[in-house]
Amino acid sequence: MTSKTKPEAETEAPIEAEASASAEATAESTGQANDDQGAVNDNAFEVLTKLQAENAELKDRLLRTLAEVENVRRRGEREVNDTRQYAVAKFAGDMLDVADNMARALANTPAEARETDPAVKTLVEGVELTEKAMLRALEKHGVKKLDPKGERFDPHFHQAMFEVPDPSVTNGTVAQVVQVGYSIGSRVLRPAMVGVARGGPKAATAEAEKQG
Repeated sequence: MTSKTKPEAETEAPIEAEASASAEATAESTGQANDDQGAVNDNAFEVLTKLQAENAELKDRLLRTLAEVENVRRRGEREVNDTRQYAVAKFAGDMLDVADNMARALANTPAEARETDPAVKTLVEGVELTEKAMLRALEKHGVKKLDPKGERFDPHFHQAMFEVPDPSVTNGTVAQVVQVGYSIGSRVLRPAMVGVARGGPKAATAEAEKQG
């Protein structure tokens, strides 16, 4: 084994020290770079998370806004439809007296006079045509005549004036119409004034008998 001379040993010592220092510097630099990259990654993840949260919030706001706009649109359509449908209600209400007077005139005209007096017959026919034309005009605007004789009593559209003992019809049936009513759309303009049958079978029993 060959021993190194003193000058050679002294030369190698600084080189080893320098290499060691360089390695430490490289390791320190690498560690710093890793730390810096980790910080960048953490910062990027934080920014991404924040953006995702903001995106979710904006999406929720958009959906809420769209829902509110749709509700406003539907409400506006309903209001327009109601206004269009019920705008004629006051005018139609005023015309009911005219319809009632024509009906009374027809009801109070003697049947004999209609047959024997040409003038009366012509007058009655004219009144009937006028009444039908007025009812058609009202119906065109959503106003319908309520003449519910024989129908089931409906408190929303009928007003009971008295009871009629009649065991031959279902209990609660409209047996007599004192004054016809009128409705507009789904609302009552004037309820029909009626007499209601009492003493007959109940509605459920009568329905069961029909089915049987």
